[in-house]
Amino acid sequence: MEWWWAYLLTGAAVGFLAGLLGIGGGMVMVPALVFIFTAKGFPAEHMMHLALATGITTIVFTSVASVRAHHRHGAVDWPIARAMSPGIVVGSFAAALGAGLIPTRPLAAFFTGFMFFAATQMLLQRQPKSTRALPGPAGIFVAGAVIGGFSSLLAAGGAFLSIPFLAWCNLPLRRAIGTAAANGFPIAFAGSAGYVLQGLRVEGLPGGSFGFVYLPALVLIVATSMWVAPWGARLAHRLPIARLRTVFAIMLYALGARMLATLW
Repeated sequence: MEWWWAYLLTGAAVGFLAGLLGIGGGMVMVPALVFIFTAKGFPAEHMMHLALATGITTIVFTSVASVRAHHRHGAVDWPIARAMSPGIVVGSFAAALGAGLIPTRPLAAFFTGFMFFAATQMLLQRQPKSTRALPGPAGIFVAGAVIGGFSSLLAAGGAFLSIPFLAWCNLPLRRAIGTAAANGFPIAFAGSAGYVLQGLRVEGLPGGSFGFVYLPALVLIVATSMWVAPWGARLAHRLPIARLRTVFAIMLYALGARMLATLW
C-alpha cells in the first residue's frame, strides 16, 4: 500500500497548526511518521531515528519562509542570531550524532515526555518573564548549544526554548519570536547533517533513505506544509485561539500516549 497521501496530510496538518497556533511541527510530525513507518514495516530499532531525522530536515525548508516573513517586518535581531549560531550548530550536530546511538524506546520516552510538558504549558498558558540582559559570549554559546541539542533530539526548530530564553533576557517578544525563527535554520541544517552522517553507517534502512532521512516523506511533507501554513495564520485572527490551544494540548497527550504504546 502506498502512503503518499498520508505524508501530504501530515504536511498539511503540520503547516496548518504551525500557522494557526505558532507551534513547531515536530510534536505532530514525529508521532505521525512513527505510525506511518510502523504500518510500512520499517525496522523498529530505527523508527524514532527515521522520524526525528525526517522531521528536523523539513525545518531546513520551512524555516526559510518563516525567516523571510519576520525579516520583512524588521523582527529579527541579526547580531543576537549570529552570536547564538555557533553554539546552536555544535549542540544540534552533536545531539543528532548522539541520537543515532540511543535505542528507539528511550528516545521515544524522552520525546513523549517533552510532548506532555509542552501540552501542560499550553494548557496553563504560562508566559516568560523578562528579568535580565543577555549573557556574555560564553553564556550565549552555552545557551545556543543547549537549545540546539534539545531541538535536534525533538525535531523542533528551537522556538520552544529560544523564545522564553530571549524574552527572559529582556528582548521584546516580537523580536524574540523573529530571532528564534532565524535560529531555526542552523538548528535544522546541523541536526539534519548529523542524522544523515550517523544514518550512513547503519545497514538495513528502507529504500529512499539518505542516512536517517526518508526522502519520499520529506518531499511531500514540505510541499503541503509550506502551502497550507499561510491559511492557518489567516484563520488565527478569526478563531478563539485559547480554546484551540486546549484542544491541541489534549491531542498531544493522546498522540504521545499512542506513540509510546506503538513502540513499547
